[in-house]
Amino acid sequence: MLSTKAYGAQSATSPIAPLEIDRREPGPHDVLFDILFCGVCHTDIHMSRGQFPRSIYPMVPGHEVIGRVTHVGSAVSRHKVGDTVGVGCLVDSCRECGECHHGEEQFCNARVGTYNALERDGKTPTYGGYSTRMTVDENFVLKISPKLDPAAAAPLLCAGITTYSPLRHWKIGKGSKVGVIGLGGLGHMAVKIAAAMGAEVTVLSTTDSKQADALRLGASAFAVTKAPETFKRLAGTFDLILNTVSANVNYDAYINLLKRDGSLVILGLPDGPISLNAFGLMLKRRSVSASLIGGIRETQEMLDFCAEHGIVSDIETIRIDQVNEAYERILKSDVRYRFVIDMASLR
Repeated sequence: MLSTKAYGAQSATSPIAPLEIDRREPGPHDVLFDILFCGVCHTDIHMSRGQFPRSIYPMVPGHEVIGRVTHVGSAVSRHKVGDTVGVGCLVDSCRECGECHHGEEQFCNARVGTYNALERDGKTPTYGGYSTRMTVDENFVLKISPKLDPAAAAPLLCAGITTYSPLRHWKIGKGSKVGVIGLGGLGHMAVKIAAAMGAEVTVLSTTDSKQADALRLGASAFAVTKAPETFKRLAGTFDLILNTVSANVNYDAYINLLKRDGSLVILGLPDGPISLNAFGLMLKRRSVSASLIGGIRETQEMLDFCAEHGIVSDIETIRIDQVNEAYERILKSDVRYRFVIDMASLR
């Protein structure tokens, strides 16, 4: 085993603090890499604080991981020593089910999360990117283009694919009209990617404080949703609305903003059940759906798309010993738009 420096939580009430973990020695199909940067996702807070159904402690968060390859197994063909690579939310799956065969590993019932999960042996815990190195099967290691700044590319591995996947699934392109609810870590990526796909993007926000940012990021328009006239003016406007916030929203009001056959897609995990009136759906054959990251093939496609269009996340780089402060700032929406840990601060 490889003793590795890391930061993690010992319990749901403990801060993120230094600890030592073991990484496996790379096997024939494994890639070992030094971690350069790791993004901080809101899910890291939920997971480390025991707010999801299962928590395995000690827990090392982090599923937006960028690194440089230091060793490859004898059977590895996709990567070589010196490559810049990434690991997102998944490090394995069953590879045999229909979901896996269709490149939709995120829906596999035996998928293995990058942290707070168990390896396929059912007993070895996985540890995330708040650490100095990782060993991952080559099939779940992604190529990072030299065109992408590695620090700013880290959030693409979660926020990027979470927004790219529904935009691709609903075939957004030139002439499409897309609404984005919220301009945070997910929302700002949704704006950038949808605009690069050729869509006309409108940010739907409760305040006008981020209007200048929305337009800078590629939005065509900005609307304040606390103004009653907004919902009258934009009725029947959008082909697709991406809800990137976790807070409760008035779904009936937003459904009314969809065109015939339009869809509202939930990306931010609501805190409890949602409520809506089916009549608003029936009138225009509208739908409400949800989306969960993407498979490995689609994540690589997203990374290549972002490299081609010069898209990365807007970030604030921090040291590993600032992560607890970063968590509190995320909860206060005090970041524009994503924290990324420089893992050199752990070495």
